[in-house]
Amino acid sequence: MNNLNSGRVVSINSSNGLESAASSARMSTPDMNPKNVINMSEKIDLSDIKIVKKDGTLEEYDIQKVVNAIKKSAARMLVELSEQDIENICKNVNNSVFSMHSKEIDISKMHCIVENALEDVNPKVAKSYRNYRDYKIDFVTMLDKVYQESQRIMYIGDKENSNADSALVSTKRSLIFNQLNKELYKKFFLTVDELQAIRDGYIYIHDMSARRDTMNCCLFDVASVLKGGFEMGNLWYNEPKSLDVAFDVIGDIVMAAASQQYGGFTVAEVDKILAPYAQKTFERQYAKYIELGLDEENASKAAKGDVKKDFEQGFQGWEYKFNTVASSRGDYPFITVTAGLGTDEYEKMATITMLEIRMHGQGKKGNKKPVLFPKIVFLYDENLHGEGKVNYDVFEAGIECSKKAMYPDWLSLTGEGYVASMYKKYGKVVSPMGCRAFLSPWFERGGAEPADENDTPIFVGRFNIGAISLHLPMIYAKAKKESKDFYEVLDYYMELIRGLHKRTYDYLGEMRASVNPLAYCEGGFLGGHLGFHDKIKPLLKSATASFGITALNELQELHNGKSLVEDGQFAIEVMEYINKKVAQFKKEDGYLYALYGTPAENLCGLQVKQFRKKYGVVDKVSDKPYVSNSFHCHVSEKITPIQKQDCEKRFWDLMNGGKIQYVKYPLDYNTEAVKTLVLRAMDMGFYEGVNLSLSYCDDCGHEELNMDVCPKCGSRNLTKIDRMNGYLSYSRVKGDSRLADHKMEEIKDRVSM
Repeated sequence: MNNLNSGRVVSINSSNGLESAASSARMSTPDMNPKNVINMSEKIDLSDIKIVKKDGTLEEYDIQKVVNAIKKSAARMLVELSEQDIENICKNVNNSVFSMHSKEIDISKMHCIVENALEDVNPKVAKSYRNYRDYKIDFVTMLDKVYQESQRIMYIGDKENSNADSALVSTKRSLIFNQLNKELYKKFFLTVDELQAIRDGYIYIHDMSARRDTMNCCLFDVASVLKGGFEMGNLWYNEPKSLDVAFDVIGDIVMAAASQQYGGFTVAEVDKILAPYAQKTFERQYAKYIELGLDEENASKAAKGDVKKDFEQGFQGWEYKFNTVASSRGDYPFITVTAGLGTDEYEKMATITMLEIRMHGQGKKGNKKPVLFPKIVFLYDENLHGEGKVNYDVFEAGIECSKKAMYPDWLSLTGEGYVASMYKKYGKVVSPMGCRAFLSPWFERGGAEPADENDTPIFVGRFNIGAISLHLPMIYAKAKKESKDFYEVLDYYMELIRGLHKRTYDYLGEMRASVNPLAYCEGGFLGGHLGFHDKIKPLLKSATASFGITALNELQELHNGKSLVEDGQFAIEVMEYINKKVAQFKKEDGYLYALYGTPAENLCGLQVKQFRKKYGVVDKVSDKPYVSNSFHCHVSEKITPIQKQDCEKRFWDLMNGGKIQYVKYPLDYNTEAVKTLVLRAMDMGFYEGVNLSLSYCDDCGHEELNMDVCPKCGSRNLTKIDRMNGYLSYSRVKGDSRLADHKMEEIKDRVSM
């Protein structure tokens, strides 16, 4: 850039093009003090020109400061200006400065000059420069808002996420940072129309505090990371040679990798991942016992006993680690494991032992209770788990665990629908990412579509880039109030979401692999063997982006005053329409969009407030402090579990990007009743949750379903576990609740859920 400042003395009268530059300058010449106006016959020395700062002080004009500022603006938009671009910008700025004919230029005028010069070269960077200046003006207001939120978090706490204990210092710090990051996201990433839509409540952008930093839910490929060893934290880890070490290393991988994303983190088919390391332990222990003089039969028996013990200690270790060690995000990572398909000895031992550990709970003797993480999902194949089949014992262990701990949830691989079709045709499992998100197919050779009949889909090692939900009752009410067609208004908000997703793909694609080395460099994600400084854009082609929906029951009520149980036809038509639009967007944009039944936790209360503010209190729509989750029947419906399954089945194939079905089991640990309802759900192709209200007295250890006062000792010091949405949460801990008031109201109203 030295050539820009060479020849610092310039004659206005010389034919250097400055007069033409002055005549074409977009800004008018400001009023000037005569003593500061340069005589046209004078020669201008750049060192004579001063910039008047906001506080009135003077500073020498320095083109290098312009270079620094425009580079920062470009970096914020992930743009790299060329040397020629910078030279052109600086030339235009210099020309405009000379055209001012003043020795003193106000800083605001200087900003206009730079902005105009940027507009000619790169409008995107010009917008970044302008936004940053506006941001500085708005900063005091924004910082005050963050400060107010931080005070609330510090002294009152936060119940937006039931998996985050806001009493902890680390969680408070994370929540306060999230507030700032959320405000920055709204300021720098959203357009005015998008900002208006979220403020009014027509759409909801999930996890705004994290969306610019990283990806969302994932099926992390732990087996790929382990194979042959890997690097973590600048240290090399050899592949484990025993089961106990495998548990420790996998636990470290999961905690480290889960901290680098938000949402659900799933280790798929964990029984098959652990079995090879169990075999290594058996072989080592067997050789040891033979060397000690045992015969082959007793050596084998003793070695298998050691493997069983390692499974027990390993799963117990995971339960302690995943429920007591908060991630760097300040919460307990939402970790899910799926299992149940393994048929060899150690695969079955892994699944059964995991279920036994969960069922018996953790805690001091006489006061044990089941933990929340990892969420367990049982992969059900009627050809393996049916009565008399090879894994029927595994199925029975799962039923016993569900009736005592609610988990495992059950995923049908041989019933009806999308997930089962992938398994039956390709033998591939579509494990849920967290509580309910499912990936669309991505084929090994063809990508979004199979290259030929032999192409197969890949699911493990893939992820989602985020979800944005439509508030359907709000959109319907807006259309009616403004006398517009509902689908026209719906299209507008779907297009907003579409644009946000496209920008998110572009933005995240500029991230470097170094932001999550286990995922992008060590094989945790599909194609994740990038160099440390490589951009991750190639890996995003197989990532999904979700269009979510909430309050489908309230939409039907608003339409004709009937619930999903009473009618539901309009709700079905709307979901079919949204599916067609999403399929159209997917084809036109080349991205894996998916439709998602949103598990609204804090959102179910926020949306009521938003609706009331715009459209008031409407009976059976906004008269309660919460709205219904996704496509589920209202929790207060007086229907049987079978009726609820049948009612929600109508929507099942319309939300392949994320869904779960659950019913309340008022059964008091009735094994056959639980088994009957689970098997019925498996025939229907559901991802099914067993819903009980587990209650434990923290004083005497008594446990029973849904108690508020211990009948044995009279204590109210209880721990209660309820189903939040697709996952379990503490509705009470030592008598207090981690859930927001509106969610507690919903739990109180539950009849069918």
